[in-house]
Amino acid sequence: MSFPTIVDDEPARLAALHRLAVLDSDPEPAFENVIALVQSVLRVPMAAVSLLDEHRQWFKARGGIRAHETPRDISFCTHAIRQDEAFIIPDARLDPRFAENPLVTGEPGIRSYLGIPLRSPDGYNLGALCVIDTEPRTFSEAEISLLGNFAQIVINEMELRRAAQYDELTRAHSRRAFTDRLEQEIERHRRYGTPASLVLIDVDHFKAVNDTHGHPVGDLVLSGIVALLNEVRRPSDVVGRLGGEEFAMLLPETDSAEAMLAADRYREAIAANPIAIGPERTLSVTASFGISGIADGIDTPRDWLACADVPLYQAKREGRNCCRATL
Repeated sequence: MSFPTIVDDEPARLAALHRLAVLDSDPEPAFENVIALVQSVLRVPMAAVSLLDEHRQWFKARGGIRAHETPRDISFCTHAIRQDEAFIIPDARLDPRFAENPLVTGEPGIRSYLGIPLRSPDGYNLGALCVIDTEPRTFSEAEISLLGNFAQIVINEMELRRAAQYDELTRAHSRRAFTDRLEQEIERHRRYGTPASLVLIDVDHFKAVNDTHGHPVGDLVLSGIVALLNEVRRPSDVVGRLGGEEFAMLLPETDSAEAMLAADRYREAIAANPIAIGPERTLSVTASFGISGIADGIDTPRDWLACADVPLYQAKREGRNCCRATL
């Protein structure tokens, strides 16, 4: 099911874009291949998957364009996302909206433009799949239709990418997506020395929950714990499900002492809030926490997870429902 295009709610459009978690991501073959095909089939020197953030146009994939991003206020894509259909400029120098645009008068020398809005399933235009020529050009109906088909492929890839990022049951980040975030944080620490902490969370006696109440109740418990973590976490903290009843949180810009305080707050939130498992039925659960700040010698997500595993098992050995950290 798809919804009509919504063009007058910019905060919701930006929220839909940020939910994709695609901005500033690395190049990906699925999108690069679409751009190569578009350039070849439509015989254009430039093409891009362009996404509109609050103040910039950022290219998820591009061909023939040197810049990674441009200011939003000079982008053609800003106009394209206000459309239901294709946005077409046959000759930018004859169009008063663009004649003095620095992207027309300077690099990359845009003369003609065709952009198809990239509409999310809930109706928000997140950006555009666009083709650009340095010569005036009238695009045919067949070319417009073809680019529209490619735009749908881009949207489908983005939705698949988003689905792969989240655990289906709890909507926490999937293990793969979470370890990707760990890798980014390790690289940031390597470059800039910024602190960060990893918190591992294991639900106490979860097997007994499943054995006593059944797996559907176990699923409600797992979803409820993620909901609680999302309520108390900072906006920058990332929640991931590693598998089974084990979760993790990445706390950027947080040393291990600060992470211990945060983890104890999360622990208390879980212990103090019974989880609804049916009409007028709740179940109290607790969790054990292991914390590891990033340090020299942590070169991979596997290294970091192994470091946090040590205090996690210490917390479980020492009675559960407590937090322990690496020294």
